[in-house]
Amino acid sequence: MLHLKRSDWEDVLSQVNCEIISFSKNDLIDAFVLSESSMFVSKRRWILKTCGTTTPLKCLSQLIKLASLNGYKIITDLFYSRKNFIRPEAQVTPHKGFTEEVSYLDTLFPNGRSYCLGSMNLECWYLYTFSRSDMKLSPGHMINEGVESDPDQTIEILMQNLDQNAMSVFNKKNILSASDATSMSGIDKILPNMHIDDFLFDPCGYSMNGINEKGEYMTIHITPENLFSYVSFETNVAMTNYRNLINQVINTFKPGKFIVTIFANKCSLAYETMKELEVEYSKESHWKRTDMQCCNFPSYNLLFAQYSYNGKNNCSI
Repeated sequence: MLHLKRSDWEDVLSQVNCEIISFSKNDLIDAFVLSESSMFVSKRRWILKTCGTTTPLKCLSQLIKLASLNGYKIITDLFYSRKNFIRPEAQVTPHKGFTEEVSYLDTLFPNGRSYCLGSMNLECWYLYTFSRSDMKLSPGHMINEGVESDPDQTIEILMQNLDQNAMSVFNKKNILSASDATSMSGIDKILPNMHIDDFLFDPCGYSMNGINEKGEYMTIHITPENLFSYVSFETNVAMTNYRNLINQVINTFKPGKFIVTIFANKCSLAYETMKELEVEYSKESHWKRTDMQCCNFPSYNLLFAQYSYNGKNNCSI
């Protein structure tokens, strides 16, 4: 899908109520900083991250038609996920609740499955999945099962109650430019080989995309205001162990609590090694794990873990 024009993506994003702010690319991936988060496009993969009162599901019909017109007629896997809304009353159809979102997605993906991980009356994470391997195909719709999947993995860290000293660099009253915020916060050191495209909002707020020559990405989005501070981090960089990366991210932003999710398919380096996070670490840890769940899907494993600050000095999990 790399050959699609910017105007095509602008039409898709108009359904979401967001627009393109900045753009970077290499031979393997296109990265868009949006007014409401980020979008990434590679040969066979499309990723959209949004926030606020956007309507990401509304663009799916148009996206599917656009992909089909350009020769991409089979959806292998679909994942739609989000944390529970801070202000659910502000959302609009079809995002007024997860039940409504599932009903909408089921009209497009009749074999989809929905899940809720975590405590439904506290902090939770919703997931909707669709996989072609779940479908019983008729002889007229055979798919070449001999084609191997590429290694694929995604880690997401969702942080709340951030340290206000760490957040101060994402306010235009304190910092002149996005590049200054990137370097002063230490974001540029999290995954050093990334080409970074960053943006500092007025009066506050920050977004960045990073891409490397392997076609891997990272993205960070920051709402620094004290009463509802929030940071999201995501990357698909392949690692045999994500524990050090998680520690680097949480030591950069210093949250009061955070959620980690890791997806990995059977070809990924992380498929087995992400089980490292299933271990309950030393009582000397700075963090208390308050929840953990694991799911096995047809092509992927998923780990969900939630941590809260316990007031000790060690800043690692």
